[in-house]
Amino acid sequence: MAVKRDYYEVLGVDRSASEEEMKKAFRRLAFQYHPDHNRNHDAEERFKEINEAYEVLSDAEKRAAYDRFGHIGTQEFGRGFEGFGGFGGFGDIFETFFGGTTSTRRHTAQRGADLRHSVNISFEEAIFGCEKELEISRTELCALCGSSGCEPGSQKATCPVCNGQGEIRRIQQSIFGRFVNIAACERCQGEGFVVTTPCSHCRGTGRERRARTIALKIPAGVDNGSQIRLSGEGDAGFHGGGPGNLYVSLSVRPHALFRREGEDILCDIPINFAQAALGAEVEVPTVDGPATLKVPAGTQPGKVFRLRGKGVPHLRGSGRGDHLVNVHVVTPQSINEKQRKLFEELGATLGGTVLPSEEKSFFDKIKEAFGDG
Repeated sequence: MAVKRDYYEVLGVDRSASEEEMKKAFRRLAFQYHPDHNRNHDAEERFKEINEAYEVLSDAEKRAAYDRFGHIGTQEFGRGFEGFGGFGGFGDIFETFFGGTTSTRRHTAQRGADLRHSVNISFEEAIFGCEKELEISRTELCALCGSSGCEPGSQKATCPVCNGQGEIRRIQQSIFGRFVNIAACERCQGEGFVVTTPCSHCRGTGRERRARTIALKIPAGVDNGSQIRLSGEGDAGFHGGGPGNLYVSLSVRPHALFRREGEDILCDIPINFAQAALGAEVEVPTVDGPATLKVPAGTQPGKVFRLRGKGVPHLRGSGRGDHLVNVHVVTPQSINEKQRKLFEELGATLGGTVLPSEEKSFFDKIKEAFGDG
């Protein structure tokens, strides 16, 4: 069990402090640590500790007992501190010192809830954009009663509990005097009126659930995980508040040939030995259709060529990324007799050298890196 701090230390006053000095210290600390203003995790406990200290030290008899016997001296006055028993909570204590009354406002306009939906699109639809129709279910204002909750032809009646005020005033007596607590009327929920003949369509709620078809325009250049906001397409608001929004998350299906890196599109293209050695013009697929790529003589495996302006459109601006072609030199798995002879003749002319003589071998570079040589 935690040891209680000295009450004078809690309030930050001397043992000789006057009643007025005690009250000023309490006002300052209560305002500083009130949970409605201080969001620190220990604010509520500090506020209770401050109240407990002031409850004892502000009472002459309890203070005298505390000065003589310490915390144990306060037990003779009952079960010890119970925290302003006549108060309704932190709000009542705070308002007693800093306002005089507490109140709960009537219902104010409240924005409707946001909705979320997901859409699956193809790789091409993400690149060039598209239009989709969404089937959603949302809460709307009742079409029959216009959100009043009353059956057509009837009207709301004045609340018999609060007489149309929307609030109930309760007078309470505390050790600091008389104060008024104002709370929203539970019968009419603070509106001041009650529905006597509920709408047969919405049963008096003023709201109904309806299915809607929403048109969605997906811009060019979106990516997997992109989110589109449709303002005002969410649930209807309360008490005159506006509707919420509809957030649509996009999922892009993988493509058989293409992959995406930012605003560039990548693909792999196979070529044969002759095309790599002699150079050639090859046809490569792009999202815009086939394009011609000039492969220069002596092209090595893994060489990447760039087709500018054939990538992903910039989502926020003009222009497009590039289409990157990664070249793979493919070794034939089977050759005929004529091809074999040609390769043998080529091999004889090339000899055993794989790389040009002036270029260091891979193993020579490894040795240099580790200091051998």
